[in-house]
Amino acid sequence: MNITWQKVLVPLIAMAVLLLAWEALVWYMGWPKFKMAAPSDLWPAYVRFQELFWIYGWQTLWRTIAGLLLAVVFGTLIGMVMGLSRIMNDALYPILVGFNAIPKATVVPVVALMFVGQHDFNTILIAFLISFFPIAVSVAIGLSTLEPEYRDILRSLGASRFTVFWKIALPKTLPEFFGALKVAVTLAFIGTNLVEIITPHGRGLGHLFQSAQINSDFPLMFAVLIALAVLGIFLYYIVVALERIFAGWAERSPT
Repeated sequence: MNITWQKVLVPLIAMAVLLLAWEALVWYMGWPKFKMAAPSDLWPAYVRFQELFWIYGWQTLWRTIAGLLLAVVFGTLIGMVMGLSRIMNDALYPILVGFNAIPKATVVPVVALMFVGQHDFNTILIAFLISFFPIAVSVAIGLSTLEPEYRDILRSLGASRFTVFWKIALPKTLPEFFGALKVAVTLAFIGTNLVEIITPHGRGLGHLFQSAQINSDFPLMFAVLIALAVLGIFLYYIVVALERIFAGWAERSPT
């Protein structure tokens, strides 16, 4: 099988098997709709609320992307500082670990009280706070593990510190960076939906999920969850495409 087609067909087959297993489990257990929805129950929910899915889906998506972009910029800068300075690494790493250990569900009400009424800002901020940590750590590790021989050779040839960083250190961190970015994509969605659910303000798929939960509409609840999964997969494959463009050289050839 062609490698390109394999990368497309295998995930699709895996998803189809998962949906069939889900459908079979609901049928075998005899669960009613008000207890557990089956995949066959979701399409009517999409048709019935299709306009809301488009509106709320876009609201969730753009705020997630905005938070993720901030996480990329801030996380990369922090990672560079930590990776290029042992003192800054020792100073910042415990702070970042401690902050990341705080459940973000407890941070959401604090942020909502600090910035009352700034719904978009609050959502983007939480998405950023929950997703920058893996990016910062990956960049720091990539830079700190740079072989000193490369640095010494280039410096002996008259290369500046900036040239060493730009030509050697930065490209070396790209595989670790994109690996962390794949994780950060899912974390950013978690942050966005935490705000939409915990501090409901009538926006985003989190609000639609909360409304379905209040009305005990299980098909709509699961339809929202699947929509979130689809958006997450969409962003994930965008990152994969960017990785192949900028760090394709690090991809191992199939054996």
